[in-house]
Amino acid sequence: MIRLPRRLAHLVLAVALAFGPALLGAPAQAAERAPAQHSISTDGQEPDGRVPDPLRVGTEGVYAPFSVKEGDEFTGFDIEVMNAVGERLGVEVEYVATPWDSMFAALGSNRFDVVANQVTYNEEREQLYDLSDPYVDTGGVLVVAEDNPEDIQTLEDLKGKRAAENITSSWAEIAEEYDAEIVGVDGMNEAMASLKEGRVDAIVNDKLAVRNYIATSPDPGVKIIDETDEQSQSVFAARKGSGYMPEINKALADMEEDGTTEQIYDSYFSADAEAPRAWDLVKDNAWPMAWKAISVTIPLTAISFAIGLVLALVTAVGRMSASAVPRGIARAYISIIRGTPLLVQLFLIFYALPEVGVDLPPFVAAVIALSLNVGGYAAEVIRSAIESIPKGQWEAARTIGMSPRTALRRIILPQAARTAIPPLSNTLVSLLKDTSLTSIILVVELTQAARFAAAPTFQYMPMFGLAALYYWIICTILSYVQDRAEERFSRYVAA
Repeated sequence: MIRLPRRLAHLVLAVALAFGPALLGAPAQAAERAPAQHSISTDGQEPDGRVPDPLRVGTEGVYAPFSVKEGDEFTGFDIEVMNAVGERLGVEVEYVATPWDSMFAALGSNRFDVVANQVTYNEEREQLYDLSDPYVDTGGVLVVAEDNPEDIQTLEDLKGKRAAENITSSWAEIAEEYDAEIVGVDGMNEAMASLKEGRVDAIVNDKLAVRNYIATSPDPGVKIIDETDEQSQSVFAARKGSGYMPEINKALADMEEDGTTEQIYDSYFSADAEAPRAWDLVKDNAWPMAWKAISVTIPLTAISFAIGLVLALVTAVGRMSASAVPRGIARAYISIIRGTPLLVQLFLIFYALPEVGVDLPPFVAAVIALSLNVGGYAAEVIRSAIESIPKGQWEAARTIGMSPRTALRRIILPQAARTAIPPLSNTLVSLLKDTSLTSIILVVELTQAARFAAAPTFQYMPMFGLAALYYWIICTILSYVQDRAEERFSRYVAA
């Protein structure tokens, strides 16, 4: 290990202490800029029971025909019902695209006010959340592949069979009641793909959603063979004690009485749908997906990588310090980042911090998580590159009167950069692809845009093929930049 002079070690410690308040201060500032949390009183008093304006609604945007995001607009049965509720209450409705698995975590952390995404009523949910009166009744169906080998004919035949279900859904509970082995998937679309490819044996899901899938998919490849006895009632959900569910219930009752709900229902479930051609789907979504790559994925990657490199350099110098304090801080930071998954880090920053009063916008939370992750991994790359420089370089710099800091900046780092560029480029490429994970904290980037585009028609192959093409183009450009950077820094390498 290179033992840096004590003065340089103190400099590293000072920089680390300077970065600490900056990183902690950013969330505080972001929290001040975040939208006001309408339904929760800030002075410890009870909510006033009024419906927030705007009413922020969490929904998937990928669960046809109930919740679909087309361009910048949301549509679907649940969306139109909620829009009608908002119109009757005289409030504006804003939608927040949220994956189902993190839906209630986002609701609990006050990211929005209501969930509208085919939430099924049950007693357990009623104890945890304020639930509305049901706005639609439906049932569950048992779905198998068209070439089902006849060993599954009824729900009782599910015993010991693999059923693809979202593990947090009520349909997973029903499949478990029949002793099925649950295979976790993100949603019904992934479940259908697994069923057709033979990775699972069956699916239990919403009757209306399955019928819509069969009607709109160009090649559904599945069939319904049984129905559940239980009726499923869909409700809206809000935080416990929100106080405004009675107003929503009154609006739902008025809509039921004047036929609005029935009219919306008929528009989605009484007419045949025609699936668009794959080429039309690609043509219509090519630019919107490209714009998400340009406006979200690339900036998120660039900003996170730049901040991450600064953290990595500070951490690397700390790791090489002769002083125990900066060395220990650097080791702890690297250990935590490398020892925990990025997905967990995203959850902690976005969903856990609001519980202690730190409320970050999705993009800011994503930048912080990705930057910290890059810093933890790139620190060891930079450290190994610095330590690969012969000690004689340090001694030569000291001989001509350079301070350790000047020697590091003008002699060591330029030579170390040539060695570090290839692995750091790999880190950058990995970071670009890791941005797809930020959809779990409500960031709509390229991959999530592909999901939105494919959801209404269940044609995932052309949409994700297009997304893959965009990622490949960006990575090819990054490889070209890497080659040029290696050529430029090779002149600094001592012969």
